[in-house]
Amino acid sequence: MSGRVRIDLPDRGLWATDLEIRVGDINYGRHLGHDALVSLLHEARVRFFDAHDMREWDVDGASTLVVELGVRYRAEGLWGDRLHIEILAGAVRSRSCELLYRVTGTDDGRAVAEAATGLVFVDPVDGHLVAVPPRLRALLEGLVEV
Repeated sequence: MSGRVRIDLPDRGLWATDLEIRVGDINYGRHLGHDALVSLLHEARVRFFDAHDMREWDVDGASTLVVELGVRYRAEGLWGDRLHIEILAGAVRSRSCELLYRVTGTDDGRAVAEAATGLVFVDPVDGHLVAVPPRLRALLEGLVEV
């Protein structure tokens, strides 16, 4: 890798949830494993969609695919820590969007990680790319109240 992962987070988030680091999320270094963090981000994203009456496999008829993932670690997460995962809107394009994540400790507010996922949308029948569903676009662009 030639440089560090850079993730620019906006000030205002769209939605947030709290998740606890489970024993199975801990790696041999006795801290939150990178694979487990990705799973926690996925859980937060599923909850975000659910809170807005959407499913990853059905966002107004389109399925989502994660095509990019970037993570920047800031501090260790340890077994039993509660994490506050905030989802923020990144770039919204014609057939893709970016969801950003701010992960902090709920007890001390320390920054644990920042992350970004790039999503595309496909027709579940033929697999062709489709436009970002209008309801999700409006949510990400701040056109509807969260």
